Amino acid sequence: MKHYEKAISKFYNSLQLNPIPLLSLDFSLPNFGNFCKYQNDIDILDAIAIKNHWTLQPKFKHELQEKEQIIVVTDATLKIVHATKNIFDMNGYTLSEVIGKKPKMFQGEGTDKNTIATISKAVKNQLPFEARVLNYRKDGSEYWCDIKAQPLYDQKGSVVNFIAYEREVA
Repeated sequence: MKHYEKAISKFYNSLQLNPIPLLSLDFSLPNFGNFCKYQNDIDILDAIAIKNHWTLQPKFKHELQEKEQIIVVTDATLKIVHATKNIFDMNGYTLSEVIGKKPKMFQGEGTDKNTIATISKAVKNQLPFEARVLNYRKDGSEYWCDIKAQPLYDQKGSVVNFIAYEREVA
């Protein structure tokens, strides 16, 4: 054990690390945990924005890191191209289970048809919308979901994606 401790000590001394008190990290990086938690999703959303030449850069970093909302991005035909990993916490579906499907997969018999018709009309007319929808988890249980969505345009003015910010409400 003595040789092991010497080897570890030698290794750490060779790194020339400057220790920083934990208190300073708490002061200077209060949202560091959320930053790390959602960085992969932010990178993917940035890549989708670049690939599709979005003219508007949504504030998805703020929505994820500070509001911890679920973000769902669909293509122009409403097939899901990305959902943030926190979607699992809301409804039990993993990213691989929702990619390529339409958000309709979360609806069920109790979902209000008038609300869905209003959403469909907004999507058809390429307009932003806000709605509260009764959705269903993977296990079949119900949950209310606030959705705030908008179309995203490319540089030619064509809708290439829709982005929705979602959160479960009581």
